[in-house]
This record gives sequence, C-alpha cells and structure tokens, in this order.
Amino acid sequence: MAILGNPFVANVPRKMSNEELAQAIRVDIAGELEAIIGYEAHVMSTDDENVKKVLNHIADEERRHVGELEEVLYMLSAKDSQFMEEGKQKIKDQKAQNFQQPIQ
Repeated sequence: MAILGNPFVANVPRKMSNEELAQAIRVDIAGELEAIIGYEAHVMSTDDENVKKVLNHIADEERRHVGELEEVLYMLSAKDSQFMEEGKQKIKDQKAQNFQQPIQ
C-alpha cells in the first residue's frame, strides 16, 4: 500500500547494495500482488461490466509489473534466480510425472 503524504518515503540517501535493492524489489513485488488482490476484489464487488473491464485491465498491468520486477530481482540476486527456477522445474517435473501415471 502506498504511504500517502510523504513523497520521499522511498528515497534512500545513498546508493543501495544489490542485496538491499533486491530486498526493496521483493517489497515492490509484494505491493504489486496486493494491488492485484485489491483490483480483483473490486471486480467481484460490482455488476458493472465496463468497470470490471477497466479494473481487470489494471490488474493485468500489475501482473506485468510483477514479471518485470521478478526479472530485475533475478538480475540482482543469483540466489533468488536459482531457487525460483528450481521451484519452477520441480512443478514441471511433477506435472510430467502425473501425465505418465496410468489411469486407474
């Protein structure tokens, strides 16, 4: 959520290390995910199709931001990149294994 009233709240008086910037990017990702949840809640709370269309578009923009921020995070943190890719591969392997199981 945005902190209103202080336009300099995110300013840092020095250059951040890659580790510090990676942590800040993780917070940014969490904020984008929160925004998606909020917009989707708004969509569920109305029957106005035009409003739903606009809110869904905005939520999709936030999803793009998550993807962009994840790529920035991977540039900054080899550890994040490694573990995220391992997690993705684990799911792919499990899906492949389930497809090979005979139907009973």
